[in-house]
Amino acid sequence: MASNMSLSENIKSFGMKQVIKYLDADPDKNIPRVIEWVEKFDKDQTIAGQMKVVKEALADENNNWNRLVKSLWTDIDPGVRKRLFNNFIVNSVIIGCKRQNINKEKYDCNIPWAILMDPTSACNLHCTGCWAAEYGDKMSMDFDTLDSIIEQGKAFGTYMYIYSGGEPLVRKKDIIRLCEKHDDCAFLSFTNATLIDEDFADEMLRVQNFIPAISVEGFEEETDMRRGKGTYAAVVKAMDILKAKKLPFGFSTCYHRQNTDVIGSEAYFDAMIEKGCKFGWFFTYMPVGVDAVPELMATADQREYMYHQIRSFRATKPLFTLDFWNDGEYVKGCIAGGRNYLHINAGGDIEPCAFIHYSDSNIHEQTLLEAYRRPLFMQYHRNQPFNQNHLRPCPLLDNPGRLTSMVELSGAHSTDLTHPEDVKALSDKCLDAAKAWKVNADRLWNESHPNH
Repeated sequence: MASNMSLSENIKSFGMKQVIKYLDADPDKNIPRVIEWVEKFDKDQTIAGQMKVVKEALADENNNWNRLVKSLWTDIDPGVRKRLFNNFIVNSVIIGCKRQNINKEKYDCNIPWAILMDPTSACNLHCTGCWAAEYGDKMSMDFDTLDSIIEQGKAFGTYMYIYSGGEPLVRKKDIIRLCEKHDDCAFLSFTNATLIDEDFADEMLRVQNFIPAISVEGFEEETDMRRGKGTYAAVVKAMDILKAKKLPFGFSTCYHRQNTDVIGSEAYFDAMIEKGCKFGWFFTYMPVGVDAVPELMATADQREYMYHQIRSFRATKPLFTLDFWNDGEYVKGCIAGGRNYLHINAGGDIEPCAFIHYSDSNIHEQTLLEAYRRPLFMQYHRNQPFNQNHLRPCPLLDNPGRLTSMVELSGAHSTDLTHPEDVKALSDKCLDAAKAWKVNADRLWNESHPNH
């Protein structure tokens, strides 16, 4: 890790690690002190906004956020907790964010906080509606390529890496090797969890810097309907193993027209918490790919229902949640195109987003910095936010024509392996949804921002 950090960064890292050691002595007493120390280290106020939110959330000793934070001492292995605190709080947030900001100004382009990448297009399941199911095992990035992406990313301040696919755990051995080599990074993986067993959980305990986000489409009926009979039972077994080993994990889910009432229900949230989840990632169905089913897209009222449900439970339940479309107001719009994250598919194509399958660069031909400064990512950089109503953040789903314009101006091409998709045809599938959501989103935005 030292070779990737300047002297001042190493001093800051060492100091914060000493501070974090206090937490194990008396977390109740020392959590506020650590927050104060973090603020002192943040002399440039790089993360001042985030720290303000954290302080407000933890102000009440008996609220849900305090319960969630304190559960990290009762439910999570001490070594894993320390490593993740160091890698996330110190490296990814304190050191990484400052280095990203310096490079954003230096190169006049977006520098991501996180990189999402697909080790393989292969998957052991064939879920209905998933574009990866069409790719089979046709694409993969070898260990050296994945390693190079991480090395390049760290040089610009990116210490958070997320795996998707395909099913990333098809590449278990390489993922563990990358965790070992880059023990200063935090790794998260979207996974169907069916390949998580006792042996892999033990490997996770050993490397201490890997967290699964397990895909759960609802309860047993909903999950097995799309992912195959027996999948829900395998998911529950994996969660039980992780919980017993005191390993942190969360869930990811996609809400659509047929399951929103289940995904947004209190029973679903409570079930995930009871299983041991510490976080939940919420996505809405996107009609990506020629075989997509636009009729599955959530209605405007269903999207508003999720807006209210997630905010309500966020204030009452010990679970950290993100809704990647409805939470645009907290990050001032779209996070894609390197503004906060980007996606590299298993063929090496560097894409703005996991749902935007267009690219003008490939990691086998360009460096990360070259990709950040090429026309497609610069179109994102110059056009973000795409709407001053941050409840309409997406250039595809919420702002008709914006994605089409950026792709055409940049000369980017479709990266769909089996059926390249014309960007206008893709955008046209979202027109009705965008028009309907505008009515709800504008009302919600005006209600919550009356003086905006």
